[in-house]
Amino acid sequence: MKNSIAYCGLDCSKCEAYIATVNDDKALREKVAKLWSELNGVEITPQMINCEGCRADGVKTVYCESLCAVRQCALKKAIDTCGACEEAERCEKLAPITKNSPEAFHNLKNRS
Repeated sequence: MKNSIAYCGLDCSKCEAYIATVNDDKALREKVAKLWSELNGVEITPQMINCEGCRADGVKTVYCESLCAVRQCALKKAIDTCGACEEAERCEKLAPITKNSPEAFHNLKNRS
């Protein structure tokens, strides 16, 4: 998938929501919904676990589609990924992701 690297640098193809979607895996959708519900303190149903990647055309989770501040910022700036943004290294929206996932920051630097 050419757009597998998200705006934030995470690899969408490694996300369980993406994997459940492309494989139409009901059991994985149920597992992800349960885990994300517990982590976020909100009810997430298996029907909500559908995503083809944040930069790809197609369905996205509610979070990725509408709530992700990084995605909304990148769309507003019309950039390919945050790696193309001169503010990336000091961005407060991006920092929690790159801090917890050095791979994401590496992906951004290799795409800019």
